[in-house]
Amino acid sequence: MDQKLTHFNEENRAHMVDVTEKSETKRTAIAQTTIQMKEETLSLILNQKVKKGDVLAVAQVAGIMAAKKTHELIPMCHPLMITKVDLSFADNGKDTLMITAEVAVKGQTGVEMEALTACSVAALTVYDMCKAVDKEMVISQTMLIEKKGGKSGHFIRE
Repeated sequence: MDQKLTHFNEENRAHMVDVTEKSETKRTAIAQTTIQMKEETLSLILNQKVKKGDVLAVAQVAGIMAAKKTHELIPMCHPLMITKVDLSFADNGKDTLMITAEVAVKGQTGVEMEALTACSVAALTVYDMCKAVDKEMVISQTMLIEKKGGKSGHFIRE
């Protein structure tokens, strides 16, 4: 790995990367996370029987809000004029919920962190809404699936 980390200045102190001279291009990122839970918990979620309300609807909104606020949570992230945030949910029919977030922007820096934040906060929201019935839920496997645009080009997880 010969790439130099870009978030350090000449004094080896953290700084926000200067993107002033970067060209504005369309950039997208897709991230995913999973939540393993009891089968009964997944059934409650899918059948909208959780007392706090529609878990997936609330998690979707939380993920969208989180993507828009990523720069407030991650110190070196730039504030972005995000043009798209979409979350989707899938399950394995048993005990696992998968959350996928897709984020897009036309800008000078990518949206990987926004996609990762979106699916992470959506997962935390699911946990919050279901913790009364299942404190053993496990959020894991949070990862970047794909990114397009920018100098580093196209990345797809193998």
